[in-house]
Amino acid sequence: MSPAVSAPAVLAELRAEDVPDVAAGAAVLGTGGGGDPYIAALLARAALLEHGPVPIVPLERGALADDAAVYSVGMMGAPTVMVEKLPPAEQPAQAIRVLARYRGLEPSHVACLEIGGLNALLPFVAAAQLGLPVLDGDGMGRAFPEVQMVLPTTYGVATTPMSITDEKGNGGIFDTATPLWAERLARTATVEMGCSATISLYPMTGQQARTSLIPGTVSLCARIGRRLRTARAEHLDPVAEVVDEVGGRELFAGTVVDVARRTETGFARGTATVAGAPTGGDPAARTHSARLEFQNEHLLVALREAADTTGEGEQLLVTVPDLICVLEADTGQAVTTEKLRYGQRVRVIAIPADPRWHSEAGVALVGPRYFGYDTDPVRVAGAGAVR
Repeated sequence: MSPAVSAPAVLAELRAEDVPDVAAGAAVLGTGGGGDPYIAALLARAALLEHGPVPIVPLERGALADDAAVYSVGMMGAPTVMVEKLPPAEQPAQAIRVLARYRGLEPSHVACLEIGGLNALLPFVAAAQLGLPVLDGDGMGRAFPEVQMVLPTTYGVATTPMSITDEKGNGGIFDTATPLWAERLARTATVEMGCSATISLYPMTGQQARTSLIPGTVSLCARIGRRLRTARAEHLDPVAEVVDEVGGRELFAGTVVDVARRTETGFARGTATVAGAPTGGDPAARTHSARLEFQNEHLLVALREAADTTGEGEQLLVTVPDLICVLEADTGQAVTTEKLRYGQRVRVIAIPADPRWHSEAGVALVGPRYFGYDTDPVRVAGAGAVR
């Protein structure tokens, strides 16, 4: 299958007209979490229209100096809350300013730590206001629920100092002993701030960014979004287009028959059940069901036959660190965990994570056992490589 649209594979800048494609791709890579990119897309488009396009810098040595001062920015909290509690447009830039003032070092570049969901676009809001470029890469290649769950952690890049701000004008700095303490203290503050806050953390040099970030993920979002848009216009299968672009695999198709969701300790946690059939079967026959477990993002997907009411014959299909994404059956649009509803027709796909997530350090940080599941990671089988 060839791409359905002729366009640059790598973005040199982000313009207002590029925002919908990047938002659509970020929603897919958000694996159900990361916050609804539509919110950040509104802020990004307004910022780009006001301040002009934001340059996008690749991670290569010739483009990014070793001594560059890279500041990342994003939102922390429960996606269910972010849908109704919009951040002020100036908040992402303010989080960077607070951290830069504390460090006494002005930023030269802005980075995404989380390419999935709204945190793919919030850095562009800050960069447009600050007059800075954004790096074409991120720290996850997807979305994860906790701040320490980024590849820079495995490279020894310090999580703190980090800033935290809210829409009321409150702001502060954390300087913690470990990455986990950064998560614990910032999570507590975020809950007190109304379950959503803006943070700037993992300040790093250009050399650290080049080594520890995943390259090309902003451009990947744009390519996913373009293929989705063009597939709909040309009556192609949009889910198949996404699977081809990311080197993934479709796992299951069917109808959402149950969602149990709660907001707890700053996270959206829950379970969703989809009745239908594995790839290749008839989803209308409902011969099987798929169980999805999530904590902001989908953590595992398991398969059982419809007649199995005990779950004893359940089979794990994929777990974190690999990506599990739920897409609308006909449009290919990503369905976030806060928008899963009874009766939706969906298709579940899986995407291989960056290989570094399957290292010993990566699995310790984001593997299924960290989230309380007694299993080793189950990787995507039969998937291709992300281009």
